[in-house]
Amino acid sequence: MSARNILVINCGSSSIKFALVNEAQSSFPLQGLAERLGSPEAVIHFENASGKESVNVPDADHQAALAQILPRVEEAAGGHLDGIGHRVVHGGEKFFASTLLNDETLAGIEANIQLAPLHNPANLSGIHAAMNLFPELPQVGVFDTAFHQSMPEHAYRYAVPDFLYKEHGVRRYGFHGTSHRFVSKRAAELAGLPVENSSWLVAHLGNGCSTCAVVNGESRDTSMGLTPLEGLVMGTRSGDVDPSLHNFLHNTLGWDLAKIDSMLNKESGLKGLSGLSNDMRTLTEARQAGHPGAVLAFEVFCYRLAKSLAAMGCALPQLDGLVFTGGIGENSAVVRERTLEHLKLLGFKVDGEANARCTRGVAGEIQAAGSPRVMVVPTNEERQIALDTLALLDA
Repeated sequence: MSARNILVINCGSSSIKFALVNEAQSSFPLQGLAERLGSPEAVIHFENASGKESVNVPDADHQAALAQILPRVEEAAGGHLDGIGHRVVHGGEKFFASTLLNDETLAGIEANIQLAPLHNPANLSGIHAAMNLFPELPQVGVFDTAFHQSMPEHAYRYAVPDFLYKEHGVRRYGFHGTSHRFVSKRAAELAGLPVENSSWLVAHLGNGCSTCAVVNGESRDTSMGLTPLEGLVMGTRSGDVDPSLHNFLHNTLGWDLAKIDSMLNKESGLKGLSGLSNDMRTLTEARQAGHPGAVLAFEVFCYRLAKSLAAMGCALPQLDGLVFTGGIGENSAVVRERTLEHLKLLGFKVDGEANARCTRGVAGEIQAAGSPRVMVVPTNEERQIALDTLALLDA
């Protein structure tokens, strides 16, 4: 049987990230990004072995963009596409694994819109567009939250009145599950440990950030909660704040809930602390130049990350290693070094030369002698989504 091709689609409210995954190839035959959809500046960027190309698609919506993307995908797949895997942000308690998409599962995703009002409608628009264009192809939903459905109740429940959970689903769900699952499994493989007998701390660090405790291939706790706002300092998200901050800002400044929510999600985090940028690369350069806001944002980010990782240790029966992944985790040696300095009580020490080598997709161990294992493992959510899609096709 020839190697199969899966198209992976990740739809945002005004974007589509896509990749063609061939099960026998380590690199993607075609990948790209459609952005600024619904505006006159809408554009699709394509990338393959031959190079990069951008195509303007003024005012295109998700369906129109996919109509441009899919013929190129079919061509890159040699006319043989086997299935489509969709990233879906919130599966609530209904979805604890990836699933084939049909009328029933689509209704389940719609029922979770109230839990992810920014993400699930965008995910659904991409699914509907792909189904309209390829009605015969099997399509699979892979949920950010599914991996964390193995958390015990004492880890996912909030200390609020019981009816809020039982009637309204107010609990911790966690996100980045596809990444945490991929890298913890990959870390076990690289370390020569059986996945089903291994325990990891994982830090997924990008514009969105989360930590996770993974035991025997299952999530036992994670830093994000009901929404992706809980937990670590992120690019533009505040992470944990005093829950009474809303009340304080309303009483002091007269802000309404929508303004406070927008501030916490879009104007806080690294961007809010630094007053400069949400990009760690920019902040690292500015920090070296002595910019006070960049120095503060960097220090708060690393300290809060270390604090969260130490807390996640409560869920582990043993520690086989700490894994850094995501754009910051894979590329910022200074973030890794500073975070580990805060974790000296747990015995972590970094090897400076090994740490400096692990950037731009290079995996490896970066701990000094006598330290618990510390690994840099590039994530590959697209490949994990493709693997889940292939597994359901096989089933």
